[in-house]
Amino acid sequence: MRLPVIGLTVDQESAGGYSSLPWYALRCNYAGAVSAAGAIPLLLPHERRHTQAYLDRLDGLMVTGGAFDVDPALFGATTRHDTVSLKPGRTDFELAMVRGALARDMPLFGICGGQQLLHVALGGRLVQHIPDEIPGALAHEQSNPRTEPGHEVAVTPGTRLADIVGTGPLRVNSAHHQAAADEPPGVVVNARAPDGVIEGIEAPGYRFCLGVQWHPEYHVDPGDARLVEAFVTAARDAMP
Repeated sequence: MRLPVIGLTVDQESAGGYSSLPWYALRCNYAGAVSAAGAIPLLLPHERRHTQAYLDRLDGLMVTGGAFDVDPALFGATTRHDTVSLKPGRTDFELAMVRGALARDMPLFGICGGQQLLHVALGGRLVQHIPDEIPGALAHEQSNPRTEPGHEVAVTPGTRLADIVGTGPLRVNSAHHQAAADEPPGVVVNARAPDGVIEGIEAPGYRFCLGVQWHPEYHVDPGDARLVEAFVTAARDAMP
């Protein structure tokens, strides 16, 4: 039997640093986590005209994180916080891929900024800057290395996430200043930080549609590997 193919979205950087021309980038541990779970990782350049052709070749889609934000206009906000940084080309491509995957009921997994984009695609809104909107918030942009936990999250019993990782608290890393702000129809909050910030969402009406605010590709908690494996299993089960 062939291995499932998982599409991974990549970041895009301007000229400078690695290359004198614009370049794509993705941390190796994203692809490594997908490969270790038994799938073939396939990196996706931001060619929106190829969206349907990409999806034709994929069994699952992982939307990765990055040091940028979803445009608040996409969830109906009329103002933009000073800290918000945009990458319109990447967001436009990823949104097209997510909507296409949802239309096909293709297994979807959003990580950090990918979770935020998934939440918006499902009709949700975002907290634009946690320190300004959540009184007494934790340091969600942790100062210690991302290979270490920043805080714990409580998993909501009865959710798909709880089925995968159990209901005990997870120790997670944290590298975000935005978060999901609500629970729109069809979306279930499956994890929260001690300060109440939403750390995970899922859409039970789909085969596998789940997002987490932390980075399970680092394998900080034993539940992280189980989460990637569950996604890959769903992609394998969806194969024709």
